[in-house]
Amino acid sequence: MKKDEHQFCFRIRTNVEEQRWLGKPGVQLRVTALHVEAPEEVTEGETADLTCNTTCSLTDPTFIWYKDGRPLTTKTIKNNQLHLQTVSSEDAGSYSCAVRGSQHLHSTAHSLSIRHAPNSVSASITVSGEIMEGSSVTLTCSSEANPPVKIYTWFKGSALVGEGKTYSIPNITSEDSGEYTCQTGNDLGERNSTAVHLNVVYPPKNISVSISPAGEILEGSSVNLTCNSDANPPVKIYTWFKEGGTSPVGSGHSYSPLQSGSYYCQAQNKYGTQRSDPVPVDLKAGHSVILYVTAGVGLCGVACFLVVFFWMRRKRQTRHVDAYMTMGFDTNSPDDG
Repeated sequence: MKKDEHQFCFRIRTNVEEQRWLGKPGVQLRVTALHVEAPEEVTEGETADLTCNTTCSLTDPTFIWYKDGRPLTTKTIKNNQLHLQTVSSEDAGSYSCAVRGSQHLHSTAHSLSIRHAPNSVSASITVSGEIMEGSSVTLTCSSEANPPVKIYTWFKGSALVGEGKTYSIPNITSEDSGEYTCQTGNDLGERNSTAVHLNVVYPPKNISVSISPAGEILEGSSVNLTCNSDANPPVKIYTWFKEGGTSPVGSGHSYSPLQSGSYYCQAQNKYGTQRSDPVPVDLKAGHSVILYVTAGVGLCGVACFLVVFFWMRRKRQTRHVDAYMTMGFDTNSPDDG
């Protein structure tokens, strides 16, 4: 190695104190070695040339280049120079060279640093599997950059929600569900991660019953009750009850009651069960009353018509008899004898 270059001499010593010899001037050891000349740092997109120099007198030597200890076969090598065209972050590493035939004698390694904007940006979630409402969640942003990332920014959709390498939600709710990305930046540029999806699961809540049609309901008409809920995953089981009873009166997302009373629904998914407030249903007997009134009016009309008809007929008959008598037709005339 180059550090072994020195002047060496020998010394002879005997058991007699005065008999000591030192061979001077001795010999000078000179070490010829390979070394790499290259810039310490290159910005991504630029070119870089690495040169393998030696103090040896070599006849038409062939140089071999190594990156991180592995031979380079895809780069441009001309004489003793390695040319890196349009460098990227992947070109960063430790470079050394050797002469073919003496590949075991590598030069000292030279570390090449590449300045570049953030890349390989990713966001990860500390919680694996389903995220239950009320739990704590931390998002972590990772990236490669030179110089290191200065600014980390978190977005939910397009809205900025936080800054820093990590973003924590201590008591997560259903409103926190969505797509999250982190943006990283240094002096050379910015880059975003791919989105990670937060899917917050929770039992049914905000249970309510809607009634159709609204307002007064006539007996015999169709009444439909619908159970509304907010749940993730969606409600699988709907059960209907009449207030005051213990047994279900129906199932499904909708129910049509046949009797007056107060009804409520119970919604259930894999995480829990919740019931609505009761809704009163009052079925009026309007159709029957209208039917009876119509029938009564009709019968009265027919009776009145018949009375008037027979009265007028009898009156006409009476007038006919009176006229006959006036004309002198006497049933006791002597001509009949």
